[in-house]
Amino acid sequence: MNVDLIRKDFPILESSVVYLDSAATSQRPKVVVDAVSNYYLTMNANVHRGVYQWSSAATDAFEGTRALVAEFLGAASTEEVIFTKGTTESINLVAQTFGEMHVQAGDVIAVTRMEHHANFIPWQQLALRKNARFEIIELTDDLRLDPKEIERVLSLKPKIVALTLMSNVTGVRNDIAAISKAFHAVGSHVVLDAAQGLIHEEIKISDLGEIDFLALSAHKLLGPTGVGVLWGRKRLLESMPPYQFGGQMIQEVGDYESSWNGLPHKFEAGTPDIAGVIGFGAALSYLKKVGRNAIAKYEAQITEVVLQEIAKISGVTLIGPKSLEDRGPVFSFSVASIHAHDLATYFDLNQIAVRAGHHCAQPLMKKVGATSTCRASFSFYNTLEEARLFLAVLSQANAFFARKGKEPHRRRSHVVS
Repeated sequence: MNVDLIRKDFPILESSVVYLDSAATSQRPKVVVDAVSNYYLTMNANVHRGVYQWSSAATDAFEGTRALVAEFLGAASTEEVIFTKGTTESINLVAQTFGEMHVQAGDVIAVTRMEHHANFIPWQQLALRKNARFEIIELTDDLRLDPKEIERVLSLKPKIVALTLMSNVTGVRNDIAAISKAFHAVGSHVVLDAAQGLIHEEIKISDLGEIDFLALSAHKLLGPTGVGVLWGRKRLLESMPPYQFGGQMIQEVGDYESSWNGLPHKFEAGTPDIAGVIGFGAALSYLKKVGRNAIAKYEAQITEVVLQEIAKISGVTLIGPKSLEDRGPVFSFSVASIHAHDLATYFDLNQIAVRAGHHCAQPLMKKVGATSTCRASFSFYNTLEEARLFLAVLSQANAFFARKGKEPHRRRSHVVS
């Protein structure tokens, strides 16, 4: 994979900023921006509603993306691909339709402690509404799923289990195939938050065992913001009531009762983000051209370099696994006596963009014993040189803050010496 050539596809990377926040949102290649612009410039019309040329062209492009998503995931049918606003809406859709139907008082709903809030709070709140039992699958000391905890929760035979493919804090990659098969064997339904992991390796639904629902966000996959996907098994989607009501999701509206459209339109009320969906199609085509297997191989090199070198830096604590096994290029860390936001500002002054905060994972932060950490997350468009620059600046941070701490208190300009 020629990273220098790939970077030319991303105009924003021509700037002097080293972007290390891809776990929050990926950058977009020019072909995605062009696809969005082309919709507005050449076929700006609503989908599924007109027989004139622009509307037909927009509908073809929109539904073309649905076919690309089905291919990307290895879905059995495009009817299983529902467009949403993102992973958060996809999971809330499942919780407020399937969850409301199937969970009763006293039932168990289980999540892991490493979940993003989007795959934690909807289930927590469903348990509260239904007077169900909410169980958290705890983690080992290096923040992997604890096998003993999985066995404990399996014995409870939960109605719903919510899992993440990859932690957005530690980069831990979970063995979803084995876990989902085990829970299905006791009658559980498995909901997978795949937002973080799909860009880092080639994965199909068939590789994930017995999952029932999968949620993803386009903006983590080089696509526009405000677009997501819910994949679900067709028989389950057909059994679920609509999530919202309005145009497109209806079959017939009577004065006193109505009937609903078939899949996937039953869950796509109103005018969608047409331009965003079309842009997502361009992103998926671009990813296919690059190849996720090539991405995985290259990112493993970056991950190995960062893991090896960060361990040598005095005062730095890496949050999560220290080995390359079953983890991606996401690194949360802290530095002794330096607040995460101060550290992130220091990186910013050195033209490096990292994230500081709880990363929408406060239950995991509770396990770590921190309110916030810094996070550097890499993608295939980052270079090894950028990784080494990140490590060099991190190494300098201790000395910088120690020196500033000894200076007399006075108003200082934001200039890194």
